[in-house]
Amino acid sequence: MKLFSWFSRQKPPFSEVKPPETANVVVPQTFSVDTPTREALGRITRRDHCGCLERRTKVGKSGMPDLHVEEQDMSLVGWNKTVALIDSAAAEGNDVLTPSEHIPWEEWMTSITLPKEIGTLKRVKILRLYGSHLRRLPPEIGQMSALKELDVYTSYGLHWLPYEVLRCSNLRSSRMSTRALYGNRRTGLPFPRLREVSASLAPATCSVCNQPFGERAPRPYWTTQRVGTDFVPLLAHTCSDDCTASIPDAPPGYFPRPHKGGGGVGMPVSLR
Repeated sequence: MKLFSWFSRQKPPFSEVKPPETANVVVPQTFSVDTPTREALGRITRRDHCGCLERRTKVGKSGMPDLHVEEQDMSLVGWNKTVALIDSAAAEGNDVLTPSEHIPWEEWMTSITLPKEIGTLKRVKILRLYGSHLRRLPPEIGQMSALKELDVYTSYGLHWLPYEVLRCSNLRSSRMSTRALYGNRRTGLPFPRLREVSASLAPATCSVCNQPFGERAPRPYWTTQRVGTDFVPLLAHTCSDDCTASIPDAPPGYFPRPHKGGGGVGMPVSLR
């Protein structure tokens, strides 16, 4: 998305569109950007995103991407500031969290996930992660009981969300770059094949029933479900066949049942 180049060509600036001083003439504003997004645009950079979107061929098809399982370097200053910010937001009962507003960009961009403590944010209603370099969100996002709005727009390394986000019963609004999501039928990436469970991705409890796995090994599956105002690929870890079977069908136009990935964009794959 050539968002910056588009903005730079707008005269007057897109945030200051005004009608001419001519009687009885109304010029509609055709493009508007909310204040938090406009402020974020002044902070973020476009470099060092993952290379998944560059795997497209000249005919518009995508090569099979790798599933991001990188470990977060917890010794980095940016990570520790992220942890401190979440701890502070939880203690103060904040209802909006915008990490890029409080952490210098060069440090914030080194966080490829959020700490599990995000689950302590019981009052946060709006989570703004515009333009982040996140590769994943932790399953604990499902504990954000007050969350109403999730903004991960232009976070081009974030190709999926954890299934646990469906536990956010108040989540009504979302904003995502759909071309960066796995399984988007028109412009997205294929689902990576789920060959084995990754320790960096598996939750502590079943994504469906929320019970401990015990001696049962987690079973990873892809599914597409509606999250807020978007249809989003979700990674679920189930504890049993019953839990896998209880995952709802995907919306029309998507592969209906949980699957292991490995097919091309829009190409059905068998449940394995």
